[in-house]
Amino acid sequence: MTRKISPALAALTIATAMAVLAPAVQAAPAKRAAAARVAPNSSRYFAIHVVDAATGRGVPLVELRAISEVRYYTDSNGYAAIDDPEMMGQSIYFKIKSAGYSYPKDGLGYAGFALKVKAGTIVTIKMTRDNIAERLYRITGAGIYRDSVLIGAPVPLKKPLLNGLVTGQDTVEVTPYKGKLYWFYGDTNKPSYALGQFDTSGATSLFPGKGGLNPSKGIDLTYWVDAEGFSRPMAPPSKKGGPVWVGGLFRLTEGGKESLYTHFAEVDHSMTVVRSGLAKFNDAKAVFEPIHEFDLHNALKAEGHPFMATDGANQYIYFQPPKRGSYPLTRTLADEAHVTDATTYEAFTCLAPGGRYQGRETQLDRDASGRLIWSWKRDTQPIGMDEVDELVKQGKMQPEERLLQLRDIETDMPVIAHGGSVFWNAYRKRWILIATQMDGKPSSLGEEWFAEADTPVGPWTYARHIATHDHYTFYNPTQHPFFDQDGGRLIYFEGTYVDTFSDVKDLTPRYNYNQIMYRVALDDARLALPVPVYQFRQDGADGYGTREQVEEGKLWASIQSIPFYAVPPSRKHDGLIPLYVFHGSLQTQSPGGDAKPLGYVLPAKAAGSEKTPPSVMALYEYRDPATARRWYSTNLRSENGQRSAEPVCRVWRNPSSVLALDYSVKAISTKL
Repeated sequence: MTRKISPALAALTIATAMAVLAPAVQAAPAKRAAAARVAPNSSRYFAIHVVDAATGRGVPLVELRAISEVRYYTDSNGYAAIDDPEMMGQSIYFKIKSAGYSYPKDGLGYAGFALKVKAGTIVTIKMTRDNIAERLYRITGAGIYRDSVLIGAPVPLKKPLLNGLVTGQDTVEVTPYKGKLYWFYGDTNKPSYALGQFDTSGATSLFPGKGGLNPSKGIDLTYWVDAEGFSRPMAPPSKKGGPVWVGGLFRLTEGGKESLYTHFAEVDHSMTVVRSGLAKFNDAKAVFEPIHEFDLHNALKAEGHPFMATDGANQYIYFQPPKRGSYPLTRTLADEAHVTDATTYEAFTCLAPGGRYQGRETQLDRDASGRLIWSWKRDTQPIGMDEVDELVKQGKMQPEERLLQLRDIETDMPVIAHGGSVFWNAYRKRWILIATQMDGKPSSLGEEWFAEADTPVGPWTYARHIATHDHYTFYNPTQHPFFDQDGGRLIYFEGTYVDTFSDVKDLTPRYNYNQIMYRVALDDARLALPVPVYQFRQDGADGYGTREQVEEGKLWASIQSIPFYAVPPSRKHDGLIPLYVFHGSLQTQSPGGDAKPLGYVLPAKAAGSEKTPPSVMALYEYRDPATARRWYSTNLRSENGQRSAEPVCRVWRNPSSVLALDYSVKAISTKL
């Protein structure tokens, strides 16, 4: 039984913590437990409030487990309400854990504390956030603020317990449309039966500042519901009785009229796609209606999380297939005639124009010198990472010819992205990828990564781990660029927290099979990733610069190579030194005047205690005695020329030989 929000909570007073906290908490971990708060009026609940030690914000999804194995999970405010009669008046030890957060362990290795359980008391426990991404709240499902409601704590949502009778909800698709945000989710569970509905659910919310909540607080979803109040189907009706899922949600404006579109796919009971098409939203009926069906054998279609971009002459819509890779390697012109005609789609691919992947018979596109050509090609199949792996195994491609070279900045090990999204970020002035890692640790499909690139198609090279889910799955994460705050410094993403594709045996009550929101601060020093340094020819001489310098000088057509990576000037951090360009040479000493560094690198020699990642290599200068030309490389074996006796500095290597990228494209604003 739940009670209305109690006014008593607002009058809570501070009591002495030592009168309530057990000796285990008063010892080493005592700093993690704040003073107990006692309501002046009696209450049946004892509450534990778990907060982020750095921000004081409540932490959702924290498990508190008693010695009896009774478990409690904090709600989206970080509260766990307890009314077990056998605990009242007793000192109870709680083990505490939460993926991506930590609590001090005692001498025997236990992370936990003992508390005197007393009705009407709230104790605050502080955890350290190890994740870079900050877990904010659950978006879907039942009991989002259950424990807050039980103890009378304020909640931001109009329906904090059960909204649209939704108890579980799969992958999200969302876009601004006609003055609101339109949200669509996959398979949806309900409380009255083991099976819910499998033809896509839908809801709207108001924009922040225009009646909607600040995204740091929550999202008030208004579901389309059936006669029983349950979230109703929104997708085109199934033809063969299988689930119908939507993906690739986007809007187009033609003739002054805004329309909403989505790709849809019907699957059979073996999860094989039996129907694929494009649907248009009928505003009067509030359902998607099919307008086009795609050839099931054609990989060129509208999928993933689209975005709009322009090359100055044409406006394109880019698509990001939600599978192994998850990069925007498909596009077409942004109008209904083109999005419904697969022959107009282009893929960023290395196949010969018009080609399809055919195993060993695949025809690759190479120039006269044998260099593999990655470029936009019409009616040509996009080539996925699985196909590239096979071509490398067969010897038809070299490992360095892979377009996608994403790797862990710490270990230099490959990171295989899956089900992510790419969007332009105004703060970083680069394209941002957030994706789940395939075959990650400890979660096979629950480790989240951050990366950035100069163009939508790359180079995608160095990535940072930003969130873990402790053996749980967290798939199909997508950014919400319309929620960006502080000029894009703060970004938001959500994903599906579920036991599917995991080895977890202990399902999380209420949270399982639902959406969770995270926030990332892009000025976090741990996200100061290195970016490409380009070598270009200008007036017959070699020059070097990051994307900012190349773009300012309009030198994209003059690029010769990407010899190394460096941290851009705006992200300098401890342990780095500046690298300058002076008359075509690279040096770590300032040439004087108002010289600005090209970027930041590591000293030529590592300090005694420094742990050097495998991706860091010495950068040497090479000279051609005949021409006096000089250049720089981390390659010690294949460079022709005289190498300097000592390295200039240490930099991050470039593992790829791919150079032809998508430099001309510009993002179209996602502001509300």
